[in-house]
Amino acid sequence: MRIGVLASGTGTNLQALIDAQLPIVVVVVDRPCEAIARAQRAGIPAVLAERASFGPDFDRVEYTHGVVDTLEQHGVDLVAMAGFGTILEKPIHDRFPDRIVNTHPALLPAFKGWHAVREALEAGVKVTGCTVHFARLEVDDGPILAQQAVPVLAGDTVESLHERIKEVERELYPRVLRELVARLDGAKVDEAKIDGAERDRPKLEAEGTAEA
Repeated sequence: MRIGVLASGTGTNLQALIDAQLPIVVVVVDRPCEAIARAQRAGIPAVLAERASFGPDFDRVEYTHGVVDTLEQHGVDLVAMAGFGTILEKPIHDRFPDRIVNTHPALLPAFKGWHAVREALEAGVKVTGCTVHFARLEVDDGPILAQQAVPVLAGDTVESLHERIKEVERELYPRVLRELVARLDGAKVDEAKIDGAERDRPKLEAEGTAEA
């Protein structure tokens, strides 16, 4: 199983995945950022798929095709989103159905979107957390793989709460991905065994007929 990571920013989630020794074969970023240096230090190819525009003329579908091409060139089987700053379009979901995993700093389906931590504080909830889920075309949607709660403390700011969520996230995300890789690798082995049995069956049937 070969993982491609889509990252932006400081790359702390990426670093957690690297430290977990997951089978990462490429890191794709949408802007110059620290994630590039983290990948390079780990000996992982880093590809800058820089956006040509942040305005209304941005062709999101064309950009998505470029990201998909890069992932395919590196033989990626599973995509891990690690704070990627650009919402991608349908082509990536068509190419990697149920093979795109995302992490979000809230207990989905609550507080979707970019401002989840701030909105949790504003809502006055006592508990928030993080969610690891299969991504869908709709942002922060898709089947949930794991969640972990984080209490909201008196005096919390967006920054302090977000940092505690990140600490949990950096433990939960690699663990879920490791379990998913093991499960998918196991499924591939089972498929290979079935394919082998199917190929051998005509031979065995022919031998049985000859003996009869």
